Amino acid sequence: MAENYDLLVIGSGPGGYVAAIRAAQLGMRVGMVERARPGGICLNWGCIPTKALLRSSEIYHLGKAAESYGITVENLRFDLPAMVERSRRVAQQLSAGVQSLMRKNKVAVIEGSAKLLGKGRISVVKSDATTEYEARDIILATGARARELPFAPSDGNRIWTYPHALTPPEMPTDLLVIGSGAIGCEFASFFADLGARVTIVEMLDRILPVEDEEVSRFVTADFIRQGMTILTGHRTTALEVEPGRGVVATLSGPDGALEPRIFSHVIVAVGIVPNTGNIGLETLGVATERGHVIVDDHGRTNVEGLWAIGDIVGPPWLAHKASHEGVITAEAIAGLKPHALDRSRIPGCTYSRPQVASVGLSEARARELGFRVRTGTAPLSGNGRAITLGDPDGFAKTVWDDESGELLGAHLVGPEVTELIQGFVIARQAEATAADLFDAPFPYPTVSRSMHEAILAAYL
Repeated sequence: MAENYDLLVIGSGPGGYVAAIRAAQLGMRVGMVERARPGGICLNWGCIPTKALLRSSEIYHLGKAAESYGITVENLRFDLPAMVERSRRVAQQLSAGVQSLMRKNKVAVIEGSAKLLGKGRISVVKSDATTEYEARDIILATGARARELPFAPSDGNRIWTYPHALTPPEMPTDLLVIGSGAIGCEFASFFADLGARVTIVEMLDRILPVEDEEVSRFVTADFIRQGMTILTGHRTTALEVEPGRGVVATLSGPDGALEPRIFSHVIVAVGIVPNTGNIGLETLGVATERGHVIVDDHGRTNVEGLWAIGDIVGPPWLAHKASHEGVITAEAIAGLKPHALDRSRIPGCTYSRPQVASVGLSEARARELGFRVRTGTAPLSGNGRAITLGDPDGFAKTVWDDESGELLGAHLVGPEVTELIQGFVIARQAEATAADLFDAPFPYPTVSRSMHEAILAAYL
């Protein structure tokens, strides 16, 4: 006889485990299925270990600049395996933390690979054993995986996707990064700070294409100053591993001309693929579009009792977006009336050097939508805290609706801006106007003062 739950959650990433906890808090008997380690890709092979590596390269970069701070560092060197080992420890620590949270909230963790069998029914396979479970409601939170290039799948040796780049078998000397989103730029920063010659190839006309154009231009110039090569408007048409030489990449430029170049290693960072295959969607006739499950504003699919959250329901493919969806869906299942998710209030962060953070509309997008736009920009070159940090490069930019005073978007680039963006997120959530923010005191000296100056610059 199948074991019965009120709710079964398939996947234990930031969407799944948060949904499971919230449902348990609301009195449901919850089972959560996970085929690998609790925490999903984010905690184990994505957000967390990546940031741990970036912290190591940041400290190495600061060590090289120590003399400018009045500090002498002799025989500075890095140990790549030790960096990787630290990042794995951090990931394991947080994964163990999720397991502890499951015990604390009395969520049953079911190990194995799940598949939908019918309405309210799943099977879970572990080793050679198959067990069936039933539940009134099921949440799909199976996440996503790295997209591969069809003409050159990753081999973990010379051609990497992000899991390979997190545990590199060796230090690259000449690295090609294909794709310039957050993942591509973060790995480019990490390996460049450790001394690799880095080339970024982006098929669009600018790197970080989802960010405001001013941010993209600034980061491009900064990366070039660091010694990186940026090739926008280029496609990679072929990758061929040549033993003893590396990888021959054939690049196609804006004029269509093909150019072969040799690199020691390649990182493919061209997006993700939702994990919606082989989980039984076709059994229930679950509606999908381009591989993503179609849901309403609260996570309902077209099948009664079946819900979906996180990367499998579409962009933005961010951990905090998945967690927010998890809470909304759990509360909807419990019969509450949660507010629908407003994706325009979801911030995005890139932890490269320099860091990038944003929320809401870019200036160009706001104009496309017909707003009468007013903008304000404040450079960090005059910011006291940024100068004391020795990192006065960057800026804060705000985008406003001139008619209502609504904050349409905010864009930050510079030191620790990923920690600052939440101020603008709260402002958008609270529907604060420029007038509301004019009189808000910002502490001095902080980098956050640039946020206030970018608000004032739009109107004064």
